[in-house]
Parts: sequence; C-alpha cells; structure tokens
Amino acid sequence: MTITVLDTYPAIREILRSPHADRAALLQAMLAPAADMYRYFPGEVDLVAMHAMSSGFPLDRDEQRCLDALESLRQADAWGRIERALHRAVGVQLAATPGITVPDLTVLIVLGDPGDAHFMGPSLGMNANGSMSGYIYLNFWPYPENLARLEATAVHELNHNLRYSPGGVIWDPATVTVGEQIVSEGLADAFARQLYGDELGYARLGVPHLGDDAVFAKVVTGLEITGMQNFTAWVHGDEAAARYGATPVGLPAGAGYAVGNRLVDAYLAATGQTAAEALLADRRAVIDTALAAAK
Repeated sequence: MTITVLDTYPAIREILRSPHADRAALLQAMLAPAADMYRYFPGEVDLVAMHAMSSGFPLDRDEQRCLDALESLRQADAWGRIERALHRAVGVQLAATPGITVPDLTVLIVLGDPGDAHFMGPSLGMNANGSMSGYIYLNFWPYPENLARLEATAVHELNHNLRYSPGGVIWDPATVTVGEQIVSEGLADAFARQLYGDELGYARLGVPHLGDDAVFAKVVTGLEITGMQNFTAWVHGDEAAARYGATPVGLPAGAGYAVGNRLVDAYLAATGQTAAEALLADRRAVIDTALAAAK
C-alpha cells in the first residue's frame, strides 16, 4: 500500500495570492486528486462547493489571515508529520490485525475558514473525515491545540478508514445506527490514545463531557436510531445539528465522542484488548459489554 499526502501547501498559497476570478478553477485542480472520496454521492459533485460546505478556506476574503495561518501549518511541518504518523499507525495496526485490507491512501489537507463561526468555535477549528476507504480529509485552523494533535487527528481518521475498508465493517447509510458511529469514534480515539497518550489522543470535542453521566444516559437512549441523516445531534451535538439542518435532541457539542470513549474503554477493559486489536469489534458487542459492566 502507498500513502500519498497531497502537497497542498503551494496550491493553497497560489490560490490565496491569485486574482479572485482564477481562484475557483485553481481550487478545483487542487481538489481533483481526492475527488473519488465522493464516489458514492449522487450525480457529479461540485468540489468547490463541497470545500465551502466543509468550512474550507474562503476564496473571497481573509487572504492575509489565511496566508499567515497556512505558514503556521507549514512551520509546524503538518504535511510531514501527518505522513510519518500514518506510516507508523499502519504498522501498529497491521501488527495487531495482520489480515486486514489496508487500501492505498490519499490524504487531503486544507486550511479552514476563519470567518466560519461554527468551525472556529464549537468545532474548535477542525473538520476531518476518514470514513471513505482510501481517503482522509483533514481541515485545520492552526490553533496551538490543533497543531499539537496533528498526528493524533490523522490516526483517528485512519482508524475509521480501516474499519470501513473492504473486508471490514459495512456502513450502509440507510441502516447504520447511531451506536455504530459512536463506537467508531470511541475506537478511533482509543487508537490515537494508544499511540499518543490521553493528553493528545482524545478528540478535543468530546473531552468536556467524558465524565458527564447525564450526557452518557441521554446518548445511550439513541444508540439504535438508524439513518445517517439523524446522526449529527447525537454525535456532534445540537449546535452542529442546527448548523446542518438536523433536529437537535438536547446534547452538547461532542456528546457522542465522550460516550464513545466511555463505551470503548469499558469494552477494552473487559476484553483485555488494545484499541488496535479491537479495530473491527462489533458495535453490538462493544455496547452490550460496556453497559453490562456499568451496572
């Protein structure tokens, strides 16, 4: 397998320095090598529109602020650190589960939008997706906390990628449960923590509610809800649900991450497995084991 971390630094810099009329075409060209991550979307995907929807850097404002932030990512060696972290993590994972399929990986790193209040606030300047086999998308604003967690964030998304690659867990958007995504977030955090420790390995979004029993109890009531369109509030919280047109359910930001960590930690403690060994653990087994241990 190969890991290709697209060198988006010079392309982003060129886009931000170019005349406004040229920027969309330049962005389209930058994103094209990762376009297949949207292969299951109906119809042709507008990559530039998808970039904006995902809180990617703007094409019509904040140029200097974005250029300064881009330099912060470069100075932090974001591209190199992420590539090295992914190689290391694949090695750890294959040592634990040698029979899994590891696809060739294409990694797209972009700068976020400083004018997006939700991205910069509740989302803590980070937006990532590793659920599409063969692709990892990482969108950062270089808050110091995010720069410290570049490696952990990348291997969190790698864990998702390997869980849902061919031969792994099947993700059917119509029938998948809230519980599956919450377990997957817990497993991905546990893998990042296995490699980088608790201080860096936890996704920041879930940390404030790790010990919140009321949040835990509420999320547990939604674990069997099906259909991806219903997940945002249960996993990311009400603010994210409102942002993306979903129905709030009374949960704070990162609720699903917090609960996923608790469920997975209980499962790992009960089974004696490492996070890497539990990559393909059945979500039902994780939930049942964890809830039984909590009684």
